[in-house]
This record gives sequence, structure tokens and C-alpha cells, in this order.
Amino acid sequence: MRIALLGTRGIPANYGGFETFAEELGSRLTARGHQVTIYCREKHSPPQYKGVDLVYLPTIHHKYFETLAHTFVSTLHLVLHRHHDVVLYCNAANAIFTILPRVLGMPVALNVDGLERQRKKWNSLARSWYLLSEWLSTKLPTHIVTDALRIREYYFERYAADSTYIAYGAETGRLESADVLTRLGLQRGEYFLYVSRLEPENNGLLVRQAFERVRCEQKLALIGDAPYAHRYIAQIRDTKDPRVVMPGAIYGVGYKELQSHCFAYVHATEVGGTHPALIEAMGRGALVLYLDTPENAEVVGDAGIAFTAETLTEKLSQTLRMSSAERERLRSLAQSRVTSLYGWEAVTTEYEALFHRLLA
Repeated sequence: MRIALLGTRGIPANYGGFETFAEELGSRLTARGHQVTIYCREKHSPPQYKGVDLVYLPTIHHKYFETLAHTFVSTLHLVLHRHHDVVLYCNAANAIFTILPRVLGMPVALNVDGLERQRKKWNSLARSWYLLSEWLSTKLPTHIVTDALRIREYYFERYAADSTYIAYGAETGRLESADVLTRLGLQRGEYFLYVSRLEPENNGLLVRQAFERVRCEQKLALIGDAPYAHRYIAQIRDTKDPRVVMPGAIYGVGYKELQSHCFAYVHATEVGGTHPALIEAMGRGALVLYLDTPENAEVVGDAGIAFTAETLTEKLSQTLRMSSAERERLRSLAQSRVTSLYGWEAVTTEYEALFHRLLA
């Protein structure tokens, strides 16, 4: 099949979950003999990466228009210059553009992600656009994909729209290397880890403040950045606690090393479906603490420790009091859960099957 993927920043993955998704899915589909094209915002590599064809197009670098502008020009390029057997869009905000390739005979799937309109960073106009886009997602593309059962239920209950549930994927197993730890002044098994875009709904400030109330020698590694959240990031960085390490965003091997060797991983994101960083940490065998939302609880099951904004300090302290045997039990459960439910090869097979159904 000739498959096009639109709506992400592109690959190599150097930003967030959708970019990792695009790289992992695109490279695996290519390895299975399909021709995959991914539309990218910034030029990072030659016209191909891991066998995937890359198309670089400009955008408007603005908090509210960057995604929409790039997906619009990508859609124009797609319909004017290339015909594909099937098209996959990411992000419900891009729903309006899916009608163009569809009217030209290309089946279109849309991965709607989570409920983006609930993010604190958006103003009322952006939230209204996301709400409209939710409805358009059920009307314009050929089919929608949800990566969390709770999001699937939401679309069915609110819009009577059926969707195909396909989970996000993750690798399993720890990396033995630990070069990034030396660079950051961390020791194996002696730091709490938080990884996310540093935006309000991801609660990086909450995690830092809760950790500072814990009496321990462990450090807290706050990993992440965000292009349009400078004021919030300044609040997070406003600390005198020498145990807090904030190097910014880290990708690739360094990111995997951090997950492989942390004492515990703290996931505090409150909006969205299946969060990549959460299942990736579980796949590395991390001891996981997670903000108690339906979507997060769906992913973790009984393999982690739930917390609320009020209980996070106590839960962090609890992990320090636990026996090593109990910590290892939860780490093993987390890794096993990812192996059985969130493997990338299984995810690729499900997307491949969906594309064949759309073509049929």
C-alpha cells in the first residue's frame, strides 16, 4: 500500500508522542513492504529516514496556528501531487482537512488522540475549535481511531460514533548504558523521573513542589520543554532545592537511559488518551506513580501507584518505605503489561489491518 501520514511535526521523533508514533509505525510499515510518506515541519534529515519518504513543508510558528497551517499545506500537497491508497491523519484538530483526500477517492483514517480542548494552555476560541473538530471527526474522515478505551467510549456516548481502538506502542527492556546519568550528575536507582512537555495540564510544577516536601537523598529529574509555555516553565525552574535537576528536553538513547535506571517514574498528565511516556517507562521496568485519571488507570492497571494532587507527597514517600521486593514486583508487572498490551509490532499489524479494511 501507498500510505501517507499527516498532522505531526515529522520524523526523526524529537518532540512528542505523535512524532514517536509516526516514526515507529512508519518504519515498521516500510519494513513490511509498504510505501510510506510522512509530512514534516522541520528539515532534520535527507528525503528518507528508516525507509520512509519525507516531505518537508513550511508552517506558521504560532501557538494556535502551527499545527493547522502545516496540515493545510500538507493536505494541498497530498491532493495536488501524490495519490495514496490510504491516508492517516493525527490530531482531532485536523479533522476539517480530511475531507479533501476523501472526496478524491483516498480512504482517510483519523487518530483523534485525547480530549485536547481540556488542556489549560488553550483559550476559549481554541477550545471551541477542538469541540467542533471532535464533531467533524465523526463526519468527515472515513474512520476514526482512538488509542484509549475511555476515549472510544467518549466518542460513542457523546456522538454515537464507533471507532477502532488501537493502543499506542512501546519497547520493553532496560538499556545497560547510562551515559546521560553521568552528564546530569545522577546515579542509577537514585532519582525520581518526570518526563513531559512542560505545560500546565502536565503538572510539572505540582511534581516539583510535592517532591520538595519529601525528606530523602534521591534527586528529581524533570525532563522536558515546551515552545509556548515560557512563563510556566519559569515557575517550575524557580527552586533552590539542589536535588532538582532540569536539563530541558532529552530524546533518543539518553531518554531511554533515564527511564531504564530511575528509582521511580512520576506521570502527572491529566488530559489525553494513552500517554507514550507512561507506557515507555513501564516498558523499561520503572516503578510507576500516576495521576489518578480514567485514562492513566486504564494503562497502568494494577502495576503502579495512583496519586492525586493532594496525596503525591505521601505517595512519593511511600515508595521509599516499600520493601525492595514490593518495588520489584510492581516493576515486573508494569513491564509484563506493556509486553502483552502495547507492543509496536502488534500495533502495526492492527493499523495494517485497518488500512486493508478501508481499501476494501
